[in-house]
Amino acid sequence: MNQSILRQTIRLAAQASFSRSGGPGGQNVNKVNTKVTLRLALRDLAGISEPELNRLRETLGSRISAGDGGEEIVIAASEERSQHTNLERAYARLEMLVTNGAQLPKRRRPTKPTRASREQRLQSKHLHGQKKQERQTPGME
Repeated sequence: MNQSILRQTIRLAAQASFSRSGGPGGQNVNKVNTKVTLRLALRDLAGISEPELNRLRETLGSRISAGDGGEEIVIAASEERSQHTNLERAYARLEMLVTNGAQLPKRRRPTKPTRASREQRLQSKHLHGQKKQERQTPGME
Protein backbone atom coordinates (compact mmCIF):
# COMPACT_ATOMS: atom_id res chain seq x y z
CA MET A 1 0.00 0.00 0.00
CA ASN A 2 1.45 3.32 -1.06
CA GLN A 3 0.34 5.76 1.64
CA SER A 4 1.09 9.00 -0.23
CA ILE A 5 -0.70 7.93 -3.43
CA LEU A 6 -3.63 6.68 -1.36
CA ARG A 7 -3.83 10.02 0.49
CA GLN A 8 -3.79 11.97 -2.79
CA THR A 9 -6.40 9.68 -4.32
CA ILE A 10 -8.73 10.13 -1.38
CA ARG A 11 -8.38 13.92 -1.57
CA LEU A 12 -9.03 13.96 -5.33
CA ALA A 13 -11.62 11.21 -5.74
CA ALA A 14 -13.81 11.81 -2.68
CA GLN A 15 -16.90 13.90 -3.34
CA ALA A 16 -17.78 16.30 -0.55
CA SER A 17 -21.27 17.64 0.05
CA PHE A 18 -22.29 20.10 2.73
CA SER A 19 -25.52 20.41 4.69
CA ARG A 20 -26.85 21.99 7.84
CA SER A 21 -25.65 20.36 11.00
CA GLY A 22 -27.93 19.38 13.84
CA GLY A 23 -27.47 19.83 17.56
CA PRO A 24 -26.61 22.88 19.65
CA GLY A 25 -25.09 25.95 18.08
CA GLY A 26 -27.76 28.62 17.99
CA GLN A 27 -28.29 30.59 14.82
CA ASN A 28 -25.05 29.26 13.36
CA VAL A 29 -26.68 25.83 12.95
CA ASN A 30 -29.67 27.29 11.17
CA LYS A 31 -27.69 29.42 8.74
CA VAL A 32 -24.41 27.70 7.87
CA ASN A 33 -23.83 24.39 6.07
CA THR A 34 -21.12 22.98 8.31
CA LYS A 35 -21.88 19.25 8.13
CA VAL A 36 -19.61 17.44 5.66
CA THR A 37 -20.48 14.17 3.92
CA LEU A 38 -17.71 12.47 1.95
CA ARG A 39 -18.39 9.77 -0.61
CA LEU A 40 -15.56 7.69 -2.01
CA ALA A 41 -16.11 5.07 -4.72
CA LEU A 42 -13.88 2.03 -4.15
CA ARG A 43 -13.10 1.77 -7.88
CA ASP A 44 -11.45 5.21 -7.71
CA LEU A 45 -8.88 4.17 -5.10
CA ALA A 46 -5.28 4.10 -6.33
CA GLY A 47 -2.20 3.04 -4.38
CA ILE A 48 -3.91 -0.07 -3.07
CA SER A 49 -3.50 -3.63 -4.40
CA GLU A 50 -6.31 -6.01 -5.32
CA PRO A 51 -5.87 -8.25 -2.22
CA GLU A 52 -5.93 -5.12 -0.02
CA LEU A 53 -9.09 -3.94 -1.78
CA ASN A 54 -10.72 -7.32 -1.13
CA ARG A 55 -9.65 -7.10 2.53
CA LEU A 56 -11.17 -3.61 2.67
CA ARG A 57 -14.46 -4.99 1.36
CA GLU A 58 -14.37 -7.72 4.04
CA THR A 59 -13.56 -5.50 7.00
CA LEU A 60 -15.77 -2.54 6.05
CA GLY A 61 -18.67 -4.60 4.74
CA SER A 62 -21.25 -2.75 6.83
CA ARG A 63 -19.75 0.69 6.00
CA ILE A 64 -19.78 0.13 2.23
CA SER A 65 -22.97 1.04 0.41
CA ALA A 66 -24.03 0.54 -3.18
CA GLY A 67 -24.15 3.97 -4.79
CA ASP A 68 -24.64 5.08 -8.38
CA GLY A 69 -20.91 4.63 -9.10
CA GLY A 70 -20.72 1.16 -7.57
CA GLU A 71 -19.49 0.44 -4.06
CA GLU A 72 -18.72 3.51 -1.98
CA ILE A 73 -17.78 4.51 1.55
CA VAL A 74 -19.74 7.34 3.14
CA ILE A 75 -18.33 9.41 6.03
CA ALA A 76 -20.05 12.30 7.80
CA ALA A 77 -18.47 14.87 10.12
CA SER A 78 -20.41 17.52 11.99
CA GLU A 79 -18.60 17.90 15.33
CA GLU A 80 -17.15 21.37 14.75
CA ARG A 81 -18.77 24.68 13.87
CA SER A 82 -16.34 25.24 11.00
CA GLN A 83 -16.95 23.68 7.60
CA HIS A 84 -13.23 23.54 6.85
CA THR A 85 -12.42 21.78 10.14
CA ASN A 86 -15.19 19.23 9.55
CA LEU A 87 -13.89 18.64 6.02
CA GLU A 88 -10.36 17.97 7.30
CA ARG A 89 -11.69 15.65 10.01
CA ALA A 90 -13.75 13.73 7.46
CA TYR A 91 -10.72 13.32 5.16
CA ALA A 92 -8.58 12.13 8.08
CA ARG A 93 -11.27 9.70 9.25
CA LEU A 94 -11.75 8.32 5.74
CA GLU A 95 -8.00 7.92 5.27
CA MET A 96 -7.65 6.10 8.59
CA LEU A 97 -10.63 3.87 7.83
CA VAL A 98 -9.26 2.83 4.44
CA THR A 99 -5.69 2.37 5.71
CA ASN A 100 -6.69 0.25 8.73
CA GLY A 101 -9.31 -1.72 6.83
CA ALA A 102 -7.01 -2.63 3.94
CA GLN A 103 -4.11 -3.92 6.03
CA LEU A 104 -3.55 -7.59 5.37
CA PRO A 105 -3.11 -9.69 8.53
CA LYS A 106 0.36 -11.01 9.20
CA ARG A 107 0.85 -14.68 8.45
CA ARG A 108 1.26 -16.76 11.57
CA ARG A 109 4.44 -18.76 11.66
CA PRO A 110 3.82 -21.96 13.61
CA THR A 111 6.36 -22.48 16.36
CA LYS A 112 7.21 -25.39 18.63
CA PRO A 113 7.26 -25.05 22.40
CA THR A 114 10.75 -24.87 23.86
CA ARG A 115 12.16 -27.69 25.94
CA ALA A 116 12.07 -25.51 29.06
CA SER A 117 8.39 -24.63 28.53
CA ARG A 118 7.51 -28.32 28.08
CA GLU A 119 9.35 -29.22 31.29
CA GLN A 120 7.69 -26.34 33.13
CA ARG A 121 4.25 -27.53 32.00
CA LEU A 122 4.97 -31.09 33.15
CA GLN A 123 6.32 -29.80 36.48
CA SER A 124 3.15 -27.76 37.10
CA LYS A 125 1.00 -30.79 36.23
CA HIS A 126 3.02 -32.88 38.70
CA LEU A 127 2.59 -30.26 41.45
CA HIS A 128 -1.14 -30.05 40.77
CA GLY A 129 -1.41 -33.85 41.03
CA GLN A 130 0.53 -33.81 44.31
CA LYS A 131 -1.80 -31.17 45.72
CA LYS A 132 -4.82 -33.35 44.90
CA GLN A 133 -3.02 -36.41 46.32
CA GLU A 134 -2.52 -34.62 49.65
CA ARG A 135 -6.25 -33.80 49.87
CA GLN A 136 -7.22 -37.46 49.98
CA THR A 137 -7.97 -39.04 53.33
CA PRO A 138 -5.47 -41.67 54.51
CA GLY A 139 -6.31 -45.23 53.60
CA MET A 140 -8.11 -44.38 50.37
CA GLU A 141 -5.30 -45.76 48.21
